Amino acid sequence: MPNELARRRIAFLAADGVEKVELEQPRTAVTDAGGHVEVLSVKDGEIDARNHDLEPAGTIPVDRLVGDARVDDYDGLVVPGGTVNADKLRLDDAAVAFVGEFVRSGKPVAAICHAPWTLVEAGVVKDRTLTSYPSLRTDLRNAGATVVDQEVCIDGNLITSRSPDDLPAFCQAIIDRFAATPAHT
Repeated sequence: MPNELARRRIAFLAADGVEKVELEQPRTAVTDAGGHVEVLSVKDGEIDARNHDLEPAGTIPVDRLVGDARVDDYDGLVVPGGTVNADKLRLDDAAVAFVGEFVRSGKPVAAICHAPWTLVEAGVVKDRTLTSYPSLRTDLRNAGATVVDQEVCIDGNLITSRSPDDLPAFCQAIIDRFAATPAHT
């Protein structure tokens, strides 16, 4: 349905090294469903995207610095993966604080591949069930999460997926969960 996300503002949080397909496909799914997307980052201007973590894949314009963003301005949050992207986000105090506040607000948060590292850093995975890229699973367990190996995992307001192979299920879960959440006023 083309207007499932009408009047909804969705934040996408990414930094240099973001896995391009993990940002682009969910962003397209959200906009095709009528949602408005803003790309937040830890730096102004543009962020460098990657394919398979290594190959340059162009740049993505940044709409707003995460330090200037307010959780109340958005209806949902998507955190794409990419090893370098996730590492940069988890080392940025403003990004970690934003993710933590977003999860605690009860609004839906979607994270794919390496993005759950930021959830770990924000201290919001204890007693939650998630999935992620295989190399993060020990970190998730050490932070108190239960880890499952499935294409998409939904636990309350958290939506997680393992890798780009899971994007169709991840995008559908985003649309379904974000549409079920009332739009902010």
